[in-house]
Amino acid sequence: MALWLYTLLLYLALPFILLRLWWRGRRAPAYRNRWRERLGFVTPDGRRPLWIHAVSVGETVAIAPLVELLLARRPDLPLLLTTTTPTGSERVNALFGDRVAHVYCPWDLPDALGRFLHRMQPRACIIVETELWPNLVHGCRRHGVPVMLANARLSARSARGYQRFAALTRPMLQRLSQVVAQHDNDGARFVALGLPAQKLSVSGSIKFDIEARLEWLEAGAHLRRRWGERPVLVAGSTHEGEDAALLRMLKSLRTEFPSLMLVLVPRHPERFESVYRQCLDAGWQVERHSKPAVQPGAVDVYLGDTMGELMGFYAAADIAFVGGSLVPRGGHNPLEPAALGKPVLMGAHVFNFQAICDALEHAGGLTLVADEAALAGAAQKLLADAALRQRQGAAASAFVAKNRGALERLYHEVEGMLS
Repeated sequence: MALWLYTLLLYLALPFILLRLWWRGRRAPAYRNRWRERLGFVTPDGRRPLWIHAVSVGETVAIAPLVELLLARRPDLPLLLTTTTPTGSERVNALFGDRVAHVYCPWDLPDALGRFLHRMQPRACIIVETELWPNLVHGCRRHGVPVMLANARLSARSARGYQRFAALTRPMLQRLSQVVAQHDNDGARFVALGLPAQKLSVSGSIKFDIEARLEWLEAGAHLRRRWGERPVLVAGSTHEGEDAALLRMLKSLRTEFPSLMLVLVPRHPERFESVYRQCLDAGWQVERHSKPAVQPGAVDVYLGDTMGELMGFYAAADIAFVGGSLVPRGGHNPLEPAALGKPVLMGAHVFNFQAICDALEHAGGLTLVADEAALAGAAQKLLADAALRQRQGAAASAFVAKNRGALERLYHEVEGMLS
C-alpha cells in the first residue's frame, strides 16, 4: 500500500519534475538534454551489462577505482554507468570515455524503470553509497536483477529521515541482495531500519584507496610555478555562503600574510560566474582557471572554474579547506587533500563523512572548527607554523595509507554477486 501511494504521488508530481528540469536548465543547459533517458528510453547494445548507478560527481569519483579494477580484471564484462546530473555525466565521460556505456538513470517510476530494465537487461545493479529508490529496487527484484548497495554510508541524520518512511524503507531494504557498508556504524543503522543482518558486510570506505597520481602532482607543481613563492589556501567544493566567509577570512589573514592567495573551487559549475562576480565585488584581483592571466603574480583569488581538476588544486595547496562544512550540507571528502599530504580544515557540518572526519581528526590530520572565526584562527595558526603544517600533512597522508584495502574487499563481494 505504501509503495502504491508513493508511486501515485510521484506520477502526480511528474509535470512539476519536468518543469524543475527545464528550470534548472536555465542555469545549467545540459539538464534539458537527453531527458528521454530519464523516462527509460535508452538504446541497448544487447550485452547485458553490470549496471553501476552513481548519482553525481562525488559518487562517480568514489566508485571510479572499482570501475577501473573491473575494466582491468574483467574485460569481458560490459559496464553501464548511470548518473542523475549532467556534471556526473561529464565526469563519467572524462574518466572512462567509451570504455563504459553511460545514460541517465530513469526516474523512480515503474514504467520508466520497466522500460529501462527490459531494454538494457542488466545482469546486476550496484548502487553507490545511499541512492536508494523504492521502485528501482522493487523493479530490479521483479526482473531478477540482484541489487548491491556498495560503499554504503548512512548518517544518523539520514537514518532518521528513512525511519519516518519505515513502511517504504523496510521492504526496500529487505529486497536488496547485499549492502557493503563503509563502517560498522553505517551497517548498524541499515540493520536497525530493516536490512536482514545476513545481507550486511563491512568493507571500509573505498575512498581510502586513493593514491597521489603523478598528473595531480604535476598540475599542482605547474600552478605553484605560475604563482611564485607565496602561501596558498585552497578551498575545495564550496557551497553558497562559504565563498563570502572565505573572502572575509582572506581580508583578515592578509594583515599578517600579505601575499596569501585564496583558491576557490565551487562545487557546482552553475555557480562559477556568480562566485567570480562576488570576488570582484569584494575588491579582489581574480584569475579564472579557464582564462589564465597574463600576470599571475598580481592575483589575490584564483577561481577553479573547471570540472575534474580539484586534485591538482589541492596538490598546489599549503592548506586545504573542504567545503560543504561551514554550511549545513554535510561536507565533502577530506581524504582527497589528506592523501596528498595536506593539512585539512573543515567546518562543523560533516555528517556525510562523520566517521572519517572523526578518525582523521583523531589522527592529527584534520582540524574541525565551529564557525568562520574559528576557521580563520585555525588557518592563521597553520600559516604561521611550517613545521605544524608538515606534521599535520604527514599525519593525514599516513592515515589514508593505513586504511587502504577496502577496494579489494568490495571487489571480492562484487565477484561473489556476479558468480
